[in-house]
Amino acid sequence: MRVLLAGGAGFIGAHTSVALLDAGHEVILLDDLSNTSAIAAERIAQITGKTVELVVGDASDPVVVAGVFDEHGPIDAVVHLAAFKAVGESTQKPLEYYSNNLDTTFALLRAGIDHGIRSFVFSSSGTVYADPADLPFTEEATTSVDLSNPYGKSKRMNEVVLEDVARVHPDLNVTILRYFNPVGAHESGLIGEDPSGIPNNLMPYVQRVAVGALERVGIFGDDYDTPDGTGLRDYIHVVDLALGHVAALEKAQPGFAIYNLGTGRPVSVLELVSAFERAVGRELPREILPRRAGDVAASYCDPAKAARELDWVAVRTIDDATRDAWNWQSRNPQGFATA
Repeated sequence: MRVLLAGGAGFIGAHTSVALLDAGHEVILLDDLSNTSAIAAERIAQITGKTVELVVGDASDPVVVAGVFDEHGPIDAVVHLAAFKAVGESTQKPLEYYSNNLDTTFALLRAGIDHGIRSFVFSSSGTVYADPADLPFTEEATTSVDLSNPYGKSKRMNEVVLEDVARVHPDLNVTILRYFNPVGAHESGLIGEDPSGIPNNLMPYVQRVAVGALERVGIFGDDYDTPDGTGLRDYIHVVDLALGHVAALEKAQPGFAIYNLGTGRPVSVLELVSAFERAVGRELPREILPRRAGDVAASYCDPAKAARELDWVAVRTIDDATRDAWNWQSRNPQGFATA
């Protein structure tokens, strides 16, 4: 299968590229490199020993996307990973989040359908679930566009668009993957999470504290109604998440389907920080901060449907994830800029 990965040089995209190449598929990466580096594509090739095509361009630009299909086809499937992804930041930059996260979908869908793709896999999020009483979230749990942050709203809006498109294109396989919290890195230490500027997500922030690039770990809220007062999340190793994309493409059937990709085992913020300290072998400075806008007390899923229909299960633990993340960060203290 020949697969276009939009956002393919990013954190999840790079690991998904490795998983697809290892499974015998071909990949074309489309990325504007706004939050990653072209070095990621070189590292993917180094890990797999296979050719990687990287197109540097904006996945929200219909002309750019159509050009990828014209020049690099035939393409069988699209995996759409190109999005702004920070929950907190989205509350401060709603227009940027809605514009980018919707326009990329429109451009990729139009070009893909025009060029006869068979499958479209969309990177969604557990933030689309609206009612904490539904925990653990199944795919049938309550969703809404009336959510606490524009990031989650943009993801749910995309899901609605994709369901409507699937209805009028019955031969197209449209698969929604609702991620929970991707963490970790490839065991080689060659690829990992390398956000631009100060990280918005917890794990890369902790990583940078561990290498001395940031002063202390900020913990947003310790007064939630959880066992230790900090937020509970479903942290999934990025390699397990990447393998979920392979399963979704290989098991896809015509029509529309939604799957949770998570572990089903919630871990608190303090537990993650402690796990990272075990990986590093020392304590890290911490600071309790006010709750962050858009955050919820707990979010974790029931991944049974993916196990049942895709034969996919997350097997790596939080200790595996922190070990691999530290291996990546300690080998690449400045991320890809170290290379």
